[in-house]
Amino acid sequence: MIKSQSNIYSNFHWADGYGAFSVGYTQLPAVKRYIARQKEHHARVSFKDEFRYFLNKYGGEYDERFVWN
Repeated sequence: MIKSQSNIYSNFHWADGYGAFSVGYTQLPAVKRYIARQKEHHARVSFKDEFRYFLNKYGGEYDERFVWN
């Protein structure tokens, strides 16, 4: 659908994989702060390091060979 909006989206592609984590309602303010400050945060902590941290913290099983493209 997005590619039909304009030619500027002709190179748009979804990622091959994804990760999903849920949070409780009480964590919503913290999640909103995280999203608002995400650019600055990822200047200090890489996405890969943070993703590994969450997987390990919450017991997600994964194999590095299949996580990154």
